[in-house]
Amino acid sequence: MLLDPHSPQFKRDPYPVYERLRRETPIAYDNTLGLWIISRYEDVSVLLRDRRLGRSIEHIASRDRLGLPPKDPRYAPFDRLSEHSMFDKEPPDHTRLRGLVHKAFTPRRIEGLREHIQAIADQLLDAVAGRAQIDLLEDYAVPLPVIVIAELLGIPEADRHRLRPWSRDIVAMYELNHTSEQADRAILAAQEFSDYLRVLSAQRTKDPQNDLITALVTVEEAGEMLTEDELISTCVLLLNAGHEATVNVFGNGMLALFSNPAQLDLLRERPVELSASAIEEMMRYDTPLQLFRRWILQDFDYRGQHFRQGEQIALLFGSANRDSAQFQHADQLDITRRENAHLSFSLGIHYCLGAPLARMELEIALRTLIQRMPNLHLDYKPQFRDSYVIRGLEDLIVHTGLSA
Repeated sequence: MLLDPHSPQFKRDPYPVYERLRRETPIAYDNTLGLWIISRYEDVSVLLRDRRLGRSIEHIASRDRLGLPPKDPRYAPFDRLSEHSMFDKEPPDHTRLRGLVHKAFTPRRIEGLREHIQAIADQLLDAVAGRAQIDLLEDYAVPLPVIVIAELLGIPEADRHRLRPWSRDIVAMYELNHTSEQADRAILAAQEFSDYLRVLSAQRTKDPQNDLITALVTVEEAGEMLTEDELISTCVLLLNAGHEATVNVFGNGMLALFSNPAQLDLLRERPVELSASAIEEMMRYDTPLQLFRRWILQDFDYRGQHFRQGEQIALLFGSANRDSAQFQHADQLDITRRENAHLSFSLGIHYCLGAPLARMELEIALRTLIQRMPNLHLDYKPQFRDSYVIRGLEDLIVHTGLSA
């Protein structure tokens, strides 16, 4: 086994394993996981843009032809989200969906959120002002993106507490060898979330509002519109991607800063100047999405290996982002790093549509925190959650420097 996603030590720190893979077996098939493991930056970058790979394969070959078992009908609510999501589509369906969503999820709409995101960050810190100890995740990093995406979509405030549990349960299905308990929770969350959005989208059709759900309901291009299932899958994708990744970038990155006090001191001295580059380095240094899977859509040879249609490739973002062939002193945190073409937002047609919003949220959140709470310090070793693909902390409890 090249990767052991069940190993507590590996989940705590996968980077020594990655370094060995890049050095000894940069492209190799893991029989236990049933995946080609790709660990070097150059290969991950090239294959992300190779159209012989795709997020889905059933548009070109049936499950029976590929030797895959029939889909379990019990998974139907979860599968329905995937089947209608641009995250799991290939051209021409992906092109149509992304074009429609981009017309609603515009750069202008995103940029218009800047002042409001700043206000949310300030309000969250106001709520914990005067406390000697706070959990940077629960008190700050978690609620901020949930509030932003909920307000952007038009989710009523009374319902927003349901979003994070739904998101957490759904994304657990992207883990390698997820458990039956995780599957049960994901199926239920997918059904509940879909039912909720179906009702909300129907309300917006009858009574349009100035929100993204209304924009998605009405968006049209060349006579094409989103179906109800596509709209629901898009909303779920925007929440899951925009929330989970943002929280984990912030949590993992703050832990990295606390573990590198000279870098934290540098950020304290120059928060306005360095917040943007610090966020890019946080995304590179401890990547929130460690692995991204693709189907092999046709037989082809690559660097002496023969890839067969129907096999899957695991592109190790976490490894690629620590590759010393691409990044100088790759295992060092350097918030002043200039050459930082990390792969955390992917590449090619599946490049993250929400990257500008995520960058804005993270930069504002980091700068505001450092300016308002410059004396934060950590006196325990936070634990990573029991997951591998989606890498994040259980909590991040810090001292503010104030007396209890």
